[in-house]
Amino acid sequence: MSDQRINLSCPVVIGAGLAGLCAAIELSPVPCLVLTAGRLGESTSTGWAQGGIAAAVGEDDETELHALDTIAAGAGLCDPEAVRSIVAEAPTTVQWLATQGARFDRNPDGTIALGLEGAHSRHRIVHAKGDDSGAELLRTVAAKVATLPSVSVWERCRATEIIVEDGEVTGVYVEIQGKPPVELRTRQVILATGGAGGLYTYTTNPLTSRGQGLALAYAAGAELRDLEMVQFHPTGLDVNLDPMPLISEAVRGEGALVVDETGDKVILDPLSARDVVSRAEWAALVAGHRVYLDARNRPGSRFPRRFPAIFAICKAAGLDPRSELIPIQPAAHYHMGGVTVDENGRTNVPGLFAVGEVSSTGLHGANRLASNSLLEAAVCGRRAGRYLRWGPTHVLTGSDDFGAWFHRRTKRHQQDIAEVAPAQAREALRIPKVTAVGRERAEVDPIRQRLFADVGVLREGEALAQAVAALAGEEALVARLIAESALRRTESRGAHTRVDFPQTDEVAVHTVVQRETR
Repeated sequence: MSDQRINLSCPVVIGAGLAGLCAAIELSPVPCLVLTAGRLGESTSTGWAQGGIAAAVGEDDETELHALDTIAAGAGLCDPEAVRSIVAEAPTTVQWLATQGARFDRNPDGTIALGLEGAHSRHRIVHAKGDDSGAELLRTVAAKVATLPSVSVWERCRATEIIVEDGEVTGVYVEIQGKPPVELRTRQVILATGGAGGLYTYTTNPLTSRGQGLALAYAAGAELRDLEMVQFHPTGLDVNLDPMPLISEAVRGEGALVVDETGDKVILDPLSARDVVSRAEWAALVAGHRVYLDARNRPGSRFPRRFPAIFAICKAAGLDPRSELIPIQPAAHYHMGGVTVDENGRTNVPGLFAVGEVSSTGLHGANRLASNSLLEAAVCGRRAGRYLRWGPTHVLTGSDDFGAWFHRRTKRHQQDIAEVAPAQAREALRIPKVTAVGRERAEVDPIRQRLFADVGVLREGEALAQAVAALAGEEALVARLIAESALRRTESRGAHTRVDFPQTDEVAVHTVVQRETR
């Protein structure tokens, strides 16, 4: 409960990463309120993304090839219709982002430069500023949002509950730093809260990414799907930092090799799908080896120019990748599972939407194809915004005058929001540079230790059952749901490997969890 109630009657977007801000942009000129735990342009995994956006824009490429690569990586759990629909929007999405101000890398002739990443059959990765793609896209959409009178942003606040009455969304409880809790009355909520990698001991995600959106959706009665499908990135920089700095897939795309301390290759094809590379590395680590990325020959001397941000991270850790091996290990990186949604981001709870990593659209299946996440965030964030702008809740009768209707609606909602919202800044937004370098690793909390040890790269039934029992408290809700889903999936598929069930079942099925509601 809260001391203050505000009747908004306009959409509330929880999260200010690429997906949430794309939704807010597409909602315009319909008013909306964006809630972010940090400051606009900070504290989201979008800003840490080194890889770019996968899009079939090359002369030798086509969307069907992109779809087939995605489906192959997804190991039977992709929704082929959803895959084809989302990748078909990739070229126009890249163009749209460019019109918003995104500065994509280009060749001397002005065409977009394309990179290659693991499990892609073509060069189709659109980068921005080399290995700083996520930060550039976040800067782009945050700067755009700052110019829109229809969008209000509350910083340093946290949604604590989605209010559901008679089976439908009716509001959100919000805690604002330094202020009393607020109850926002609204019938449309878009979850754009990111992933859950921060629940693991070793992760490339912000430590604040602990599945908050999944917990909110679960409590509201939404269906969650395939939560056991956690992708481990094979090249987390292993230099005792928390979170682990990421060495992009693109470094291996440029020819870097995965080797052990003797120089032997850990895996013959370093561009295999991430789950394959992570398992090979984990086997080497368990056998007592150290694992490294060898970039001394390729990209070699080109490393600082091709990957300036990664080069800076390595140098800060005392490494020169042009002449030294880079120590690596698998780290929790991306959550393929999430809140089940349709093509417009709608959940089974009327009024509740989910976009980006918190959602399960059917695109990623059991193993996300590299650089499909920023694509999904932009495409599906935009779709949800367009749906709420033009969908059933905003249909006008033939006798209505749109201009007068919108003026009344905008004025009313901006007055409602202004009761507790700070004035929207109108000057040019200056987004600080995002540096994905963690702090020195401290003693890790038991939830993170348990999840990485028992629900990590390799899993086994008895350890999973023990994890479920140990993760009983409410503070471990999402961790427990991940462990329970992993225990229920008695096969190995994609990112989920059961050493006691090494086979892959002929028929692929989803694991589903949903809180019983009365």
